[in-house]
Amino acid sequence: MGRVTERRKVLRIRDGAASTRPDTLVAEEPLEIRLNGKALAITMRTPGDDFALAAGFLVSEGVLGRADELRNIVYCAGATVDGSNTYNIVDVRTAPGLVMPDITLERNVYTTSSCGLCGKASLDAVRTTARWTINDTPPVRLEPELLARLPDRLRAAQQVFDRTGGLHAAALFTEEGELVDVREDVGRHNAVDKLVGRALQNGTLPLSRTVLLVSGRASFELAQKAVMAGIPVLAAVSAPSSLAVDLAAETGLTLVGFLRGASMNVYAGEHRIALRAAASQG
Repeated sequence: MGRVTERRKVLRIRDGAASTRPDTLVAEEPLEIRLNGKALAITMRTPGDDFALAAGFLVSEGVLGRADELRNIVYCAGATVDGSNTYNIVDVRTAPGLVMPDITLERNVYTTSSCGLCGKASLDAVRTTARWTINDTPPVRLEPELLARLPDRLRAAQQVFDRTGGLHAAALFTEEGELVDVREDVGRHNAVDKLVGRALQNGTLPLSRTVLLVSGRASFELAQKAVMAGIPVLAAVSAPSSLAVDLAAETGLTLVGFLRGASMNVYAGEHRIALRAAASQG
């Protein structure tokens, strides 16, 4: 298995003084995802939780939605000329008879650690039909004070970040603010896929009464992944994109950005935010 971190020698300069020292870096390696033996996607990821990553990716693509639709996931041996296993290719085998969406079968997808899915022909092609509508009945109600505490809880749970400073993280919380799961990866979309994939494997989809927190911006891809997993609230410590806001408004997703301390912006789904007093106008 690939390592999560690697050591490299660096030249360190502090106040004009130079020295050499080893530095811990986050590992980044390609992962090819195959679906029933057919190459589907390549993502640059931090090794670890590869099966969950592949399963979560297929949830966001509309291929998987229940644990019984997944037969197994295996590493492909013989991935190199000499036949050795690099643990960088996984094959996802689905249950017999599972209908495959056309959009995922006849295209080659390259997924980078920064942009999520690339090369989609149009916005409509990205908007895969969700298995579930966002159905938190009665709606999740979150006080701003609870949301404000979540970034610190996420940061405290990041183990590899403490050693490298170079990882994104995604965490699932209950509506009471309790940490359910946290995953780290060089790509924030991979971290979300690992969370969703573990939920699929555990049979807990849809995640209808949870909050997804990401340690960066909220892109369209992350909003899509939240919707596909049935998550009603997506919060980010940085800005959302315009398409993420559009998707949130269309699907009923609550989208919170710039979640920093007691400050935050709510871009969609305001009905889930429990304010103690009416918000000021203007």
